Amino acid sequence: MIKTIRPSDSPVISSIRNPLVRRLRSLSSKEGRHEFSMLLLEGTHLLQESFRTSFVPLEIIATSSWLKDHQEMASFIPEHVPLHVVTSSVLKAALTTKNPDGVAALFPLSALPQPREDVDFVLALDRLQDPGNLGTLFRTALAAEVQVVWLALGADPLSPKVLRSSAGAVLHLPFERFGTCDQNGVEGLVKKLKIAASNGQQVVAALVPDNSSANTINPYWCLDWRKPTVLVLGNEGSGLHPSIEACCTNLITLPHSSAVESLNVASASVPLLLERRRAKMTSNIQQSL
Repeated sequence: MIKTIRPSDSPVISSIRNPLVRRLRSLSSKEGRHEFSMLLLEGTHLLQESFRTSFVPLEIIATSSWLKDHQEMASFIPEHVPLHVVTSSVLKAALTTKNPDGVAALFPLSALPQPREDVDFVLALDRLQDPGNLGTLFRTALAAEVQVVWLALGADPLSPKVLRSSAGAVLHLPFERFGTCDQNGVEGLVKKLKIAASNGQQVVAALVPDNSSANTINPYWCLDWRKPTVLVLGNEGSGLHPSIEACCTNLITLPHSSAVESLNVASASVPLLLERRRAKMTSNIQQSL
């Protein structure tokens, strides 16, 4: 049933000094999210993505015009969920989006998907700093059927910028983030990679074509991607930390013209992550002939 907003029982919040604004602003930071144990989703698309999960919103914040224009989506909001009707200026003051499209929602952090132990395709990221890159990697990883993302610190997957650039993929793909500083973040990822290798998974480091490693580096298509795999991608500026590279069992590269020194990590991830899907599909086709 679509909610009907009546001024008498749902007054429109019009002051940017309202406590709701301050609370929403705090949720743009990691500290605020942990303090309230809440996740802030900004915009119609992220709210729509949340409806595709088992998430149940704790609160909805919307403008009157958004509710009028999105009556069908509003009908999915459970009746018991508080709905705060605000002006456009209040929503703009409360969110990080420069031009909010009219809605935001709060969800419990506990509703995020939890990692499983029995996984055979993992994406591991070494201290990625750019929120746009991280969000794009989550989206690509979800498309490639990655089962969990391991993060040696770096950008926060739950920050508004990452959530937006992932187009909601972070809501569907479990992740584990290690450390409180670069050093113990690297140490946490190294520990996970060593366990994966000891369990028989191939731990695959992606390196630039002219990498000076003394070990053999093969084009990515030479790898048997059908095996249980952890794909490891490095930091945008410095690449893989030496201790992370040292615990990798395979080294691969994505050959490209020498006119370009290196590819953007999010761009390079696309053929690497989707190669596993191609290899498995090709194998299935061959077996059916």
